[in-house]
Amino acid sequence: MTSQHYRFGLDTFGDSSVDEQGNPNSDAQTIRDLVDQAILADQLGLDNFNVGEHHRDDFAVSAPDTVLAGIATVTKNITLGSGVTVLSSEDPVRVYQRFATLDALSNGRAEITAGRGSFTESFPLFGYELSDYHVLFEEKLDLLVQLLKEKPVTWSGKTRAGLTNQQVYPKTEHGLSIRVGVGGSPESVVRAANHGIPMALAIIGGDPARFEPYARLYRTRLQELGKEQLPVSIHSPGYIAPTDEEAFEEFWPYYKGSFGRIGRERGWGETTHAHYMSEVLHGSMYVGSPETVAKKIAYAIESVGAQRFDLKYSNGPMPQSRLLRNIELYANEVVPRVKALLAK
Repeated sequence: MTSQHYRFGLDTFGDSSVDEQGNPNSDAQTIRDLVDQAILADQLGLDNFNVGEHHRDDFAVSAPDTVLAGIATVTKNITLGSGVTVLSSEDPVRVYQRFATLDALSNGRAEITAGRGSFTESFPLFGYELSDYHVLFEEKLDLLVQLLKEKPVTWSGKTRAGLTNQQVYPKTEHGLSIRVGVGGSPESVVRAANHGIPMALAIIGGDPARFEPYARLYRTRLQELGKEQLPVSIHSPGYIAPTDEEAFEEFWPYYKGSFGRIGRERGWGETTHAHYMSEVLHGSMYVGSPETVAKKIAYAIESVGAQRFDLKYSNGPMPQSRLLRNIELYANEVVPRVKALLAK
């Protein structure tokens, strides 16, 4: 496979940020800075910019489609997607409508990444029961897939009111793109294949080669169903600096704060520097110089058999200068190296 078949993008959750003196920014400032980050990504020629949905105090973005609509008006080429839309606690009709609107504003650059999300705050917030976790996503994905055909929809289920020969507007000019975000369960992989939707693997720990069986299962299931082979993408966190030493040292406080909090909430125990270095050196944490990060990304793409890599460049409360540098080094120095490595 030649390099032109690969896509390289960025992911952000709108992590709460700080100013250059380390003082916390307002959520509003974090969101405004995020728009500037997307403008830079577009100017540097990256393929995708994805914004995630959360409902907690360490992430500023709860409405990614609204943020993306703002970005659409100040960018020209980059594909604008969610990463992810927490479909289980959303109304698929409104998801379709908002992203169809984004598609109009961006001249066809909108993309939905539908997922169950790795956090559960949205369930009680919007009146859903965690006990319905699986059926909510199953039914809502089924309805969203039907809505994306942009034809009259007849649908019934347990999780929302049924529809009978219902048209939904606005219509798009060329259809909406969609992916399904998968965290690592075979059932989720098969579901994506059954619907004929591209799959995005969230690989946030361990050797990325561990996920090759999921990609193989996905391709096998598509083949069994007589469907065309579809792209597989990887989502992983990272941080790039001019040298490995700078990157390792600078990123550790952000990693400890952000991943440490999540670990405590989920009972994983304290985040240690030894574990951090293990992930940086051998796992799915893309931290280092451009050369180091490029080698790791190329390895991940080849190991999984992926066609796309999205780097989560914002991790913890970083200042804008480091976020912008992360984007610049990724676009200008990492991506060209990865393409060269994959072309060999």
